[in-house]
Amino acid sequence: MRRLHTTAGAGALLLALAACAQQPTNEVGFGGQPPVPPGPVQPKSEQERVPVTEASVDASMLPKGYPTKVWTQDDGAVVVATGQEGGCSKVHAELGEQTADHVKVVFVEETPEPPGICTMDLRYPPVAVRLDAPLEARKVVLEQRDVKVPR
Repeated sequence: MRRLHTTAGAGALLLALAACAQQPTNEVGFGGQPPVPPGPVQPKSEQERVPVTEASVDASMLPKGYPTKVWTQDDGAVVVATGQEGGCSKVHAELGEQTADHVKVVFVEETPEPPGICTMDLRYPPVAVRLDAPLEARKVVLEQRDVKVPR
């Protein structure tokens, strides 16, 4: 009798999960391709990058020693920069502001609070933001912000 209840319960759960599953859509995006899913922009390979000159990067608001390598991709519509994270922290980029003369990219380093046991390593992942218009001659202003995230 107990097995019958377990089997019936498992079957009901399976049926409920199947009913909640996402149904496929027939949406088509630009050029007949599926629409781009929302979320962070992914950096592309070295061959698809266009370096931003050091003269076009203002890194004065970054901590000393923070990486300042910046490039564009997707015809200047995406700015990618080298972030810095370590131990338990994770970094992502946010678009601070866009004006006619500059674009502000904010590195947000999220660290768990309370801190746990973490390794003492540093990582330098590329992080990207999408612009409303191509970067062209605008300056890239880099800034860094620490955020504590509850565990």
